[in-house]
Amino acid sequence: MLVPLIVVLLGFIALLWSAERFVGAAAATAHRAGMSTLLVGMTIVALGTSAPEIVVSVMASLDGIADLAIGNALGSNIANLGLVLGVTALVVPIPVRFSIVRRELPLLLGATGLAGYALANGILGRIDALFLILLLVFSLWWLVRADTPDTAPVGEIPDMRLPRALFWLVLTLVVMVIGSRALVWGASELARGLGVSELAIGLTVVAIGTSLPELAACVASALRRHHDIAIGNVIGSNLFNMLAVLPVPGLLAPGPIDPAAGSRDFPVMLVLTLALGMLLLWQRRGQLGRLPGGLLALSYAGYLTWLGIASLAAPAPIS
Repeated sequence: MLVPLIVVLLGFIALLWSAERFVGAAAATAHRAGMSTLLVGMTIVALGTSAPEIVVSVMASLDGIADLAIGNALGSNIANLGLVLGVTALVVPIPVRFSIVRRELPLLLGATGLAGYALANGILGRIDALFLILLLVFSLWWLVRADTPDTAPVGEIPDMRLPRALFWLVLTLVVMVIGSRALVWGASELARGLGVSELAIGLTVVAIGTSLPELAACVASALRRHHDIAIGNVIGSNLFNMLAVLPVPGLLAPGPIDPAAGSRDFPVMLVLTLALGMLLLWQRRGQLGRLPGGLLALSYAGYLTWLGIASLAAPAPIS
């Protein structure tokens, strides 16, 4: 067990080193390329920090353990809403722009609803995956088409020329992916000794591990006052998880899924997504403060407790 513990520690170090530098490079790229920081948060940062989920889902699907991939997608969204956004709002209250409520939130709600429809019959097939991917293409087109330049500077943007900003963006992204992969491998090896199910590992160890880049990037963004990147990253990451990560097992390993994913975990994700929508509508002229952040974090802690009790009541060793 010593080797997995060392790998987990190295993964944490890699994530902590790369997170702040990645956000700075993303903000500089937005500034130099004339893009809004919100669009960068919704696309470059969101896709970059969702890369670990995509890598893990591809590997799990190729290994024939689609439940781990599905648990990764659903669990990452639950972690992003409860853990990432909750902790970020506890550290620094996040100002809410109405454009998020008007433009990005409907996309996330639509993607969540379509994902629920795909999981409703207990089978994730290639047709379901193709529908999700088509919505991903539409979402990217819509975000680029509707983007408008910033009318005022947001926080402190590093003074980098575009080539240097792109270099750091790619380098820190690679470090984040490697660090996340190392963390997930080490944590998964530790979890396997407990004999829990593949879905449970995907929902907890893998989901939390692959959500750490979002947590690090969001907290770093909020502390540097890049608030659009912080909240845009959470919405964008959840959008990518539903439309780019969840389709992977449907394409590579289509077939039946663990019934608990549709009956227990998707409803939790749906409730948290709707709660975020209500909070953004309620706070659209203010900020997402520490009280809502605390409620989101507590809800995630309650979900983990429920999941732990369910796993102990019905253990399912990994094949």
